[in-house]
Amino acid sequence: MTTKAFEALACPLDGEPLYRESSSWRCANGHNFDVARQGYVHLLPVQKKRSKDPGDSKEMVAARQRFLGAGYYQPIAEAVSAAVLKDVSEGSHLDCLDAGCGEGYYLRQLASAAGGRVSLAVLGLDISKWAVLAAARKDRAPSWVVGSNANLPVQPASLDRVLCTFGFPVYSEFARVLKPGGKLIQVDAGQDHLRELREIIYPQVRAESKKVDEVPEGFRRVETQDLRFTLHLEGAEPIADLLAMTPHLYRASAEGRARAAQLDSISLTVDVCLQTFERYAPAG
Repeated sequence: MTTKAFEALACPLDGEPLYRESSSWRCANGHNFDVARQGYVHLLPVQKKRSKDPGDSKEMVAARQRFLGAGYYQPIAEAVSAAVLKDVSEGSHLDCLDAGCGEGYYLRQLASAAGGRVSLAVLGLDISKWAVLAAARKDRAPSWVVGSNANLPVQPASLDRVLCTFGFPVYSEFARVLKPGGKLIQVDAGQDHLRELREIIYPQVRAESKKVDEVPEGFRRVETQDLRFTLHLEGAEPIADLLAMTPHLYRASAEGRARAAQLDSISLTVDVCLQTFERYAPAG
């Protein structure tokens, strides 16, 4: 496979292009960002953090690594990769960002799906330093960045694809960094997603979907795909890992978490919506 680092990074302080010099990234105004020995760079300024250690904890990242590594969400990864590569001719090049990359699972699956047919310049960004550290340790080929979707450290109109999988989309930023005709591939939970688990941990389950109904400004909807399958988990560890990698871990009461901890098997509905949006070319 042909996968390399994405290099059109921008300074998170002034938006100026960043240039790699040895073991650091610098902008023309003298701002300097060192590359960690594990291969990632921290581009989330202290003044733009909402907490001391934002994003997923070290424990949540480890749980996600185990769960995704076991292949439970492989159908979702395959659908995401297919959407990214759809209508891309052999020998093409794509600049790709995973906005909320976690430990890099979906980008690694994309690189595998592309094989040698399409070359990729890849950037994985997450607000959690633990997630980015785990991703960088697994694969040093892409660019890995600690950063925020609210202030993407990426030069304007430099990306062909943006992935946002169970993440926090900031459409104005996605529109800014995508090239005209570039595509946003977004995955959100449907109303029945993990319903069986939610019925155990919550006293009442609301029928709600995170599916995006309105088309974001600057985009047009290209395709919508509903993906639904049954997932059977055997053993306490994968059940605990699934709960730990979702927001339900904090939303559930202590009693709800205790009920989940007593499970030794469960069959779950996976219900997600994958949507592809295309960036409009600017007028004129």
